Amino acid sequence: MTVPLDPARAFALSQTYGELRYRWDPFVREQRLVDGATAAGKGVRTWTRSRHGLTMVSEYVTFRPPTQVGMKMVSGPWFFRTFSGGWNFSPVGDGTATAATWRYNFTIRPAWLAPLADRVGVWLLGRDIRRRLDAFAAACADREIVAAVTARRRRGAGTA
Repeated sequence: MTVPLDPARAFALSQTYGELRYRWDPFVREQRLVDGATAAGKGVRTWTRSRHGLTMVSEYVTFRPPTQVGMKMVSGPWFFRTFSGGWNFSPVGDGTATAATWRYNFTIRPAWLAPLADRVGVWLLGRDIRRRLDAFAAACADREIVAAVTARRRRGAGTA
């Protein structure tokens, strides 16, 4: 998906937490950095409650502003053996727009449930990702949200 922001601002918007995140992300009901972290970065953990009521603690395994962020599940719903995701941001044209690509991977447990649960999970997760990407694109075009992200970056407040 292409969004109407440069990669630095698109990346910063994607990594917001708290009220600003809740304004644009239909998947996240609650989310916060944990273990005393004050800013996102490699090795930092987050706690998230989804719109489905499920919770997960994830850890940043890659954090390369403004182009890439990756995470892996540390603990989460019982049916995920593994869960990970990566978001990539690439400049488009003259750099005033960004191609945003989000990918997720998971494995299901127990193994006997995987053949059916994988199909259900791909459908459900795919639907949620499409909703999130659409909401992200709308946020990238929302002047108030972009202004809030830009102001935070100027203050050096990071993305939390």
